[in-house]
Amino acid sequence: MNSAGISTSLVRLEGIRLAQLVGEFRELLATADMRDEALNRLTPNPYPDDANAAREFADGTRSELLDRRGADALTVHEALAEFRIDGDEISEEEALRVQDLVVPPQDVDAWLRTLNAIRLVIASRLEIDGEDDHDPDDPRYGVYDWLGYRLELLIQAAEDAESP
Repeated sequence: MNSAGISTSLVRLEGIRLAQLVGEFRELLATADMRDEALNRLTPNPYPDDANAAREFADGTRSELLDRRGADALTVHEALAEFRIDGDEISEEEALRVQDLVVPPQDVDAWLRTLNAIRLVIASRLEIDGEDDHDPDDPRYGVYDWLGYRLELLIQAAEDAESP
């Protein structure tokens, strides 16, 4: 990967929506309500057959895992600052303008983890546990699929940047 990072293009409206999603994800992490299945999905249980071991593991790692996810999300949120809007409407021309976004090499992993974590939260909300659990023709799954597409583009761009 070159020292400048990787570049990806977004339609401005995509960047605005991504900034909103990352902001909502940060709010979810701030609540740390472990009754929320989405947060539980972000902190998986490696001991499903041993309740005591699972509880000890969660007590020892959950807070740290969520803090790391929060730090990653902050990195992404800050990078999307130019896409955030405060209630002002934008013209259709502005909304559809293509804009490049450069992700510095040291931030690529934070981006990958954050986009994936947001997909996990959405999957939890939509009760997606596998490929058969979601209907690509159902519009409720659009954001989930779009994030998967964005994640795939970012992975491809990172791989291309690492190629000699």
